[in-house]
Amino acid sequence: MKETRNILGWLGMAEERSMLADAQKHVDETYQTVVYFSNAVKAFIAGDLNAKTIAIEKVRESEHNADTLRSKMVSALSESLLLPPDREDLMHFVKTLDKIADWTNGAARILGFIEQKLPDNILKNISTATELILDSISKLKNGIHSLIKNDLKKALEDCAEVDRLEHDADDQKKTLIESIVHTKLEPPTLLLSYQLAEYMEGVTDKIEDAADFIKILAIKSK
Repeated sequence: MKETRNILGWLGMAEERSMLADAQKHVDETYQTVVYFSNAVKAFIAGDLNAKTIAIEKVRESEHNADTLRSKMVSALSESLLLPPDREDLMHFVKTLDKIADWTNGAARILGFIEQKLPDNILKNISTATELILDSISKLKNGIHSLIKNDLKKALEDCAEVDRLEHDADDQKKTLIESIVHTKLEPPTLLLSYQLAEYMEGVTDKIEDAADFIKILAIKSK
């Protein structure tokens, strides 16, 4: 019977187990960045400026934590004994995750600049787009943890869900932009709202990029 190859072959040694622990922390921190952004959107819709400001600051802090973990892992990988292909795989994996946190932080910064109360139809579309981001990152997180545990079937199923949600996010971006351009807004608010739609869809794009890479790793691990 063929022995299942552990993901990247990096579970045997103490050094490799330490990298795995850091990778899981990075995944969880990236996920938390999106959760805080979701909280900021909810506060914005509710008109709670204080809660919105606090949540946006937590996004920034979480993104910084993710960036610190990325730097630690990149440094460790550059000095590790992993074979070059495995090292490059994990390096790319870490950088792909980091882009999710970067784009989420960018979306939060834009949200922080929007001061005008937006109409209900725009707020509803922003809320729907945020839910798609949160569902997508949740599926990615599940897929990554399944991959680490060598549950390759589950990992691929979760990644397929990420693909579906990304298509839904594309459609939602179109709907959101239509609601923005057909509403009379002050020029700064119009620009910021449009940029927010772009960044939110960008987050789901980065999540899909990570899911595509997870699929490649799952196939290589069989």
